[in-house]
Amino acid sequence: MTDTPTRRRRPPLAASLARAGKLPAWSALAAGTLVGGLCGGAYGLFTPPAYTATSYVVAVPTDKAPPEAARGFAQAYGRVATQLAVLGDAQVWAGVPVRTLRDSIRASTSPDAPMVAVTATSSRPGLAVDMADAVSLALTRHAEHARNSTQVRLVRFSRAVRPTEPASASPAVTALVGASAGGLLGGLALLVRPGRPGRDEGPAPAASVPGPATAADAHGQR
Repeated sequence: MTDTPTRRRRPPLAASLARAGKLPAWSALAAGTLVGGLCGGAYGLFTPPAYTATSYVVAVPTDKAPPEAARGFAQAYGRVATQLAVLGDAQVWAGVPVRTLRDSIRASTSPDAPMVAVTATSSRPGLAVDMADAVSLALTRHAEHARNSTQVRLVRFSRAVRPTEPASASPAVTALVGASAGGLLGGLALLVRPGRPGRDEGPAPAASVPGPATAADAHGQR
């Protein structure tokens, strides 16, 4: 009876790595760029566009308040603009729930000017305008109620303008960003892929050490 030697099967992971090592060096870079571009383009294509509209109000001091008070109260009203007291009144004019206003409204101020910018974001340009104007109007109403104590009133400086282009990135831009990210990951994969030059080379041969008899003969001949 003769024993037939059995072949040792490679694990699936090792076999996959071995096959990957036989691919061209640029394959990982090309695959990463292609997949990243497709994913980025799909994200930009299926994500609804976002439109932004901004309304401005300015703080004006009365005769009893110094000009510096207007800048200070403008900073304070910028923080109050996204609070429930203001958004609760703004929802009546905007026609949307308070939760939608809370997620869509951003208020910003400037340290150099007593101005508050109220920005609204929505998938519909008309709704973005309505929300920005509604919040700025509600903010001026609240400032008017406290004018006797603050000696500062808010005046609407500019109404929101209907946006004509979305503020979100286009599918072409997201595809370009995705392709760049995928190419970067593909380049990193080249650094760790099996079969790189210098890795497939066998171990360096060990230095031969003479045996005892050989060493003794060499010593006797001296």
